[in-house]
Amino acid sequence: MDAVGLLLASVIGLSLGLLGGGGSILTVPIFVYVLGYAAKPAIAMSLPVVGATSLVGALGHWRAGNVNLRQAFSFGIVAMVGAYAGARLAVLVSGVVQLTLLAVVMLGAAMSMLRQTGARPTAVGTVDAQPVSRWLVLVVGLGVGMLTGLVGIGGGFLIVPALVLLARLPMKQAVGTSLLVIAMNSASGFAGYLGQVDVPWRFMAMFTAVAIGGILAGTYLVRFVSQRALKRAFAVFLLLMSGVILYQNRGVFSP
Repeated sequence: MDAVGLLLASVIGLSLGLLGGGGSILTVPIFVYVLGYAAKPAIAMSLPVVGATSLVGALGHWRAGNVNLRQAFSFGIVAMVGAYAGARLAVLVSGVVQLTLLAVVMLGAAMSMLRQTGARPTAVGTVDAQPVSRWLVLVVGLGVGMLTGLVGIGGGFLIVPALVLLARLPMKQAVGTSLLVIAMNSASGFAGYLGQVDVPWRFMAMFTAVAIGGILAGTYLVRFVSQRALKRAFAVFLLLMSGVILYQNRGVFSP
């Protein structure tokens, strides 16, 4: 792997460590537009990168007592089913469609980050304690998993709100639990791609290892930077990147 690949792998890990999520959404665009891989192999390769780095982050949260294993496995197992199904269904759609869907998801992630940075802090324990239908939790988990399988993202910006609003977890537990869910459905999604695409195993393993080093560094550096300013800047970057991807794949909207 050349110096550019090493640098970009570390950037993905750093962004995950600094932001606590969201950075993995850059993995597929980097594989496609910088390193020159086709869309489907890029999506397949992104899943181990996302899953492994998320697992490292989840271990840190677990040591701090911020992982709810019951919710992680009940939500995660459903998400794994969705991720595997999404990966198998990916054969039915073109790479252009997958990249276009990824760009739309990036827009959603950017808007979510901008809302978070603009929102006023709320008191702990203000989440409504009314029970939520278990079926709704399962449907959301299945949908997030399918999105992971189709476009190669962790989906933390969707999982965290789902765990807070539907599973009634406190925010810190939701963040830690979501990382374990992401690791689970990323592994399942990657399994769904095996046999469909050729995977450069050595490159993928090296890229993942460097990204893990990046998330460890980012986790240490996070105490020295403003989260609000960082998330706002990253959200603006995602808006620009999604616009570029939509323009590059604008043919999908042609009749």
